Amino acid sequence: MLKNYFKIAWRNLVRNRTFSIINIAGFALGLASCMLISLYVLDELSFDRFNTKADRTVRVVFSGVMQGGKINEAHVMPPTAAALRADYPEVLEATRIRQGGEPVIQLGEKLFTNDRLAFVDSNFFDVFTLPLLHGNPGTALIEPNSVVISETMAEKYFGNTNALGKELHLKDWKTIYKITGVMKEIPANSHFHFDLLASMATLKDAGSPSWMVSEYFTYLVLPEGYDYKKLEAKLPQTVQKYMAPQIKQGMGVSLEEFRKNGNEIALHLQPLTDIHLHSDFEYDLGSNGEVRYVYIFGAIAVIMLLIACINFMNLSTAGSSRRAREVGVRKVMGSAKYELIWQFLMESLLLTSIALIMASVICAAALPMFNLLSGKILTLHLESILKLVPALLLFGLFVGILAGSYPAFFLSSFKPIAVLKGGTASVKLGSSNRNAGLRSGLVVFQFFISITLIVGTTVVYQQLKFIQHKKLGYDKNQVLVIPAWALGKNGEAFRNEMERNANVQKISLSSYVPAGPSNNNNFMLTPENNPAQFLKTLRYEVDYNYIDVLGMEMAAGRNFSKAYGTDSTAIIINETAAKNFGWKTGALNKSVWHRNNEGKQQTYRIIGVVKDFHFRSMHERIAPLVMTLNTAGGSMIIKTRTAEVSGLLESMQKNWESFKPDLPFTYRFLDESYKEIYKSEQKTGQILGIFAALTIFVACLGLYGLATFTAEQRKKEIGVRKALGASVSGIVSLLSRDFLKPVAVAIMLAMPAAGWIMSKWLQEFAYKIAISWWMFALAGLLSVAVALFTVSFQSVKAAMMNPVKSLRSE
Repeated sequence: MLKNYFKIAWRNLVRNRTFSIINIAGFALGLASCMLISLYVLDELSFDRFNTKADRTVRVVFSGVMQGGKINEAHVMPPTAAALRADYPEVLEATRIRQGGEPVIQLGEKLFTNDRLAFVDSNFFDVFTLPLLHGNPGTALIEPNSVVISETMAEKYFGNTNALGKELHLKDWKTIYKITGVMKEIPANSHFHFDLLASMATLKDAGSPSWMVSEYFTYLVLPEGYDYKKLEAKLPQTVQKYMAPQIKQGMGVSLEEFRKNGNEIALHLQPLTDIHLHSDFEYDLGSNGEVRYVYIFGAIAVIMLLIACINFMNLSTAGSSRRAREVGVRKVMGSAKYELIWQFLMESLLLTSIALIMASVICAAALPMFNLLSGKILTLHLESILKLVPALLLFGLFVGILAGSYPAFFLSSFKPIAVLKGGTASVKLGSSNRNAGLRSGLVVFQFFISITLIVGTTVVYQQLKFIQHKKLGYDKNQVLVIPAWALGKNGEAFRNEMERNANVQKISLSSYVPAGPSNNNNFMLTPENNPAQFLKTLRYEVDYNYIDVLGMEMAAGRNFSKAYGTDSTAIIINETAAKNFGWKTGALNKSVWHRNNEGKQQTYRIIGVVKDFHFRSMHERIAPLVMTLNTAGGSMIIKTRTAEVSGLLESMQKNWESFKPDLPFTYRFLDESYKEIYKSEQKTGQILGIFAALTIFVACLGLYGLATFTAEQRKKEIGVRKALGASVSGIVSLLSRDFLKPVAVAIMLAMPAAGWIMSKWLQEFAYKIAISWWMFALAGLLSVAVALFTVSFQSVKAAMMNPVKSLRSE
């Protein structure tokens, strides 16, 4: 019997192949889209959860409010870990990470670069679950100058030879490290990624008692079931006990006076599993995700699935209504009701099974492209497939039964005589107001989502366009940045060679650039005439040419000059710093103080005010900035005379290699570095655009199917109208109007919803576009055009049909 059900189901599928293809394709596309986005969302939510102690590990972070801006840093002071471990018994473990950069590693005649190093405490492997393939995790990092390397690095350095006990020569540090362990690769879903982990005992300042410097990422392990908020509530005691005395020494004021002036500093705790999606800290260990994008993509996944299911069920029920007479004939021939129920359910399950197989194939085929768009390394390995298969089978069974239940139970209950006479049963089935209203409601929902996504995609692209073309206060075009520090003593000779090149306009030396990787440091300033006032600024160390090379403009005063020997104790501030000091005008020649960590005071004189420029992303307001003179910068910033720089780069490379530096010749364009800042927004825009198109396509498949069904249902009506003289255009207009009405309703509902959603998204930017009426008009016109094109194809086909063919059976 089951074989017979399957055979009849297959024959019906083949007989109505166009309708079946539309149904299967729409459902498969929606399901594949949902699967892809689900993989992305699950990966984002899985960060750091591979650690066995993840649920009870927290990170200590530093925050504060000072004149000039907020302090929001992911790293804290050197003694924080030891102090918290000693003062609070609930702290079971405390470990630290400090970034070590990318040192040049020499093995014999070979040089290796671009390998990331971090210094970690000896108990690092007690906190983080990173198994060692060779070595003892408990003792590997106790001794100074010991290092644990990843499996990939071991193979890179030594091939198949066991790396344990070998030595690495860090050339630029003139230090030799002994390999005491080889670990498995740090998982991709970790918030930090390093190739080498060196012993923290190597660093002299790791034992510093100073609470005025940071750079140490500190993690605590708490007891199981312990609420970390209880420990966080005790941290003000730590600030009072350890930081207050050093604030008094370093700034000359007590903590109480510091707070009376509107300032605040504090330590907080952040769960390890929150770091990737809930961090907005400066100087973090890597590029984190954003939870709002997880919500957005999760919502898109659910919506795509809903639209696919709605289409599938809508088309299944619409198509089944043509089979009322078939039910009547089967009943007359002796078919029982349960047999008809099983027949319809089998047909529905066959469709869903084919759609599930197609969705899996589409998902696997599209995964590499999706990885390219999202920046992920998602894979469908055997373990994930085994987990996914039961869920897909259950889901397919659910949708198949749900979609097949209407024809199965409703059609099978009809009396054969009434159906075969073509009575009220068939009318109710095919064209009742209730059924038509339900289908119109489903069309409204589909196009509501489609229009919202179109508006969202338009706003994202316009915001990115605004960011790319907004005046930044500096010229990012035709600017090259080269790591000149790798040349050492030959840096000056290389610069002289470059200055003689006709394609080079000007050169500056500085490790500080307004886009891309750059040095950063906080610089506390106090006006000489107001010792109680503090201003938190960011300091840029620049040379005489920096402002000219980057095309910045002076609002007042002058640039640094070799003609003034006193410029070594002079500073240039930006307009925002001048405003925060209360000097809207008259900032020139004012004196400010800066105290270093030991409390030593240095006086600086303001010689210029540079116009505000964006040295951070558009998410943040321009903050106070100070420029000090330093002619020994680490990077060479080159302003070229031409956009065609291939010849210049070739010349640079030859000159670079003539000095035989440790590092190969590398460079970056400042405008490309600027674009990198908004990579996540660019990816979001691309993914939104693709899924908006897919949503519209799936919705149109459903619309096309319904138009086909409607044209079939009204075939005789169209024949009568044509026989009575109706024109083709009139019939097309009649058929199209019914489908455009729900699209118009969708437009009216989607406009306010899309506007509200995207205004919330734009709030993340300090500098943003205004949402304009044309964005909504574009989405509305596009959706109407797509719907009209989809429906008109079937409408024209029905209107052009010879009325004799549709009427002769009556």
